[in-house]
Amino acid sequence: MSDTGTTSPGTTRPARRAGGPADPVKTLMHSHRELCERAVDPLEIAAGLEAHGVTDRAAARFRHRDVFSLAEELYARVPRATDSGPDTTVATAPHPARAGDPRAGWALRTLLPGAVCAAALLALRYAGGTGAGLRLAIGAAGAVALAVALTIALRRGPLRVEGHTARVSRLWVCWLLAYTLYGDGLLRVLHAGTGDGRQGTTPLAEAATPLVALGFAVVPAAWCAHLLSVQARRRLTDSRGLAEFASRTRPVLLALFALYAGALTALALLAELVLGGAPGSGHPAPTVALGSLLLLARLLTVHGFPKAAATGLVTACAVEAVALATAGRVPGLESAAAPVRALVDAGGAGAVPAFACGAAALGLLIHAAVTLSRASAHT
Repeated sequence: MSDTGTTSPGTTRPARRAGGPADPVKTLMHSHRELCERAVDPLEIAAGLEAHGVTDRAAARFRHRDVFSLAEELYARVPRATDSGPDTTVATAPHPARAGDPRAGWALRTLLPGAVCAAALLALRYAGGTGAGLRLAIGAAGAVALAVALTIALRRGPLRVEGHTARVSRLWVCWLLAYTLYGDGLLRVLHAGTGDGRQGTTPLAEAATPLVALGFAVVPAAWCAHLLSVQARRRLTDSRGLAEFASRTRPVLLALFALYAGALTALALLAELVLGGAPGSGHPAPTVALGSLLLLARLLTVHGFPKAAATGLVTACAVEAVALATAGRVPGLESAAAPVRALVDAGGAGAVPAFACGAAALGLLIHAAVTLSRASAHT
């Protein structure tokens, strides 16, 4: 342990008073005693200090070169509950990164959403010549099965969210997925200004193709989240300062995000090639934009930033809702509808969700590059 305030062996120190200014670490130790007692290693103390606003510059006031060195002294000086003997040992909760099922368990469960989506889509196409009631029943059963599969896939593993912090975002995710199914067709109807609502709509069996790609994209999303946690933990061990940790973690986050976007693009193109889709929906941009937004929102929620995640989701939903509200030829809203009509004319109906989700994902990516490169985000 390095302490810049350590004197040479031949130097005589003045007597220290308990809690006096000669031992500034002692005051910090009392202020964060619970953090120090519950920590399983100095890295958790360093992350906790950063979360409370203690920076490398502030650590110099405590005679240390960085927060990591300061955390090592605090860890050494504060006894843990498990150090007090067998009669008073308090069991501490396992660290989230080390708790949960084995890797093979959550890795297999992440395949469920994609498998359910593919099965429901094939069932819809098989029942294409039957009555509308049967197709409606198959669609409803598929939606319920997908919700169950997502719950199972996200309950354990690197995408697991502690507590109920993700509930606020579920409504917005449902809107985004529903828009994927029905939004483009409805927008084409409003944009064309036809009186027959059936014109321009897309059969559910064709519009659901992007959901298959998004369902299987849970697999690379989980692996990217897992690799981010592993690499961040490794850099916590190797770094000797908060700034160094941030500079080494941020490229990992961006590289993993690019890897996920590439994997989702491949899945979207493969789903379109194998399963087909709605006419004019061959471009993967809307699917990639939505999947990227969902991944970033989930990562931010997992690492303790649910409000930022909800903000990104709400923004995308609001843009899509405004586009639908202004796309029709409503008297008095011609000027407000002009940007939407221009966007649809230039890139088709899919340009609206691509723009809405892409802009929201970009905002979350910038926010994640700052917040998820902090040590406190990985405890």
